[in-house]
Amino acid sequence: MKPTASDELETPESRTARLHDARWGVFNHYLGYDCANAAEWNAKVDGLDVEKVADQLERCGARFYFFTLMQGRPFLCAPNATFDRIAGTRPGEACSLRDVPAELAEALAKRGIDLYLYYTGDGPYKDDAIGGRFGFTEPRDVGVTRPFVEKWAAVLEEYAVRYGNAVKGWWIDGCYADYLKYTDDLLALYADAIRKGNPAALVAMNDGVKPYYEKYYPGEDFTCGEFTDFYVIPRSRFIDGAQAFLLAPLGLDEKNDGWARTGCKRDGAYMGDFVSLVNRSGGVVAVDVKIYPDGSFDPGQFEVLRAIGRRTGTLA
Repeated sequence: MKPTASDELETPESRTARLHDARWGVFNHYLGYDCANAAEWNAKVDGLDVEKVADQLERCGARFYFFTLMQGRPFLCAPNATFDRIAGTRPGEACSLRDVPAELAEALAKRGIDLYLYYTGDGPYKDDAIGGRFGFTEPRDVGVTRPFVEKWAAVLEEYAVRYGNAVKGWWIDGCYADYLKYTDDLLALYADAIRKGNPAALVAMNDGVKPYYEKYYPGEDFTCGEFTDFYVIPRSRFIDGAQAFLLAPLGLDEKNDGWARTGCKRDGAYMGDFVSLVNRSGGVVAVDVKIYPDGSFDPGQFEVLRAIGRRTGTLA
């Protein structure tokens, strides 16, 4: 029987065509670890210039942008009534009053840049009270439970439904099989929540740093591809049916990881060549760089991003 148009839309090639054709983009950690309380978090969020962020991405030739909703602490960069109901918080006490992803999506869309969001699989575990209300705190190695995942997926669903197709995909961190006891059935709750907002949204679940590109969750569309440096070229566009995708930090620190740090572990010439080689093999690269509270990128890293854009042809 000849495939129908709808069947063809569900192929891995067609589902991931937009991400594949984008070639490379930027990832930013914008979090509340430097904030002592909700008032400081809201002040930080209010100071973010989304037009500045979008302008920098356009000026370096990035075709997509990953932005963190939260990580570990109960500071989220957008309102969420489901979170407040479960956590027992009022608007602005944990989730910011400002909806940053909604504003980013609008600013990026004007420039033809796609928005992706980062979420986690361990929730606000660093806060004993709020994490406890969700059902997951330290020590994390006891593993997650289905009631926790159902609550945390409900928070995700509210965001996914609100943003709809303005968000093209989600990268969900901390979905470890061994450490947090995640199973495919539990991960499916997150995938289902995301696709209630946008059936075409791409999904990747992170099981940590791997030595090579690896598909982890059977239902994921692209590999999380977490590395700490830029050196592994994928063998092909697809890894067991998932788009080959790499995320690594450009910054430097004492452990040579460099997430959300300043400095450049690789120069512009190297990065331009590396991203081009990954693209030639069918893969996609996301580069984590330092973002300051007002939305400015680290100047030295920005020049490396521009070198990538020139080398790959995304920057005229």
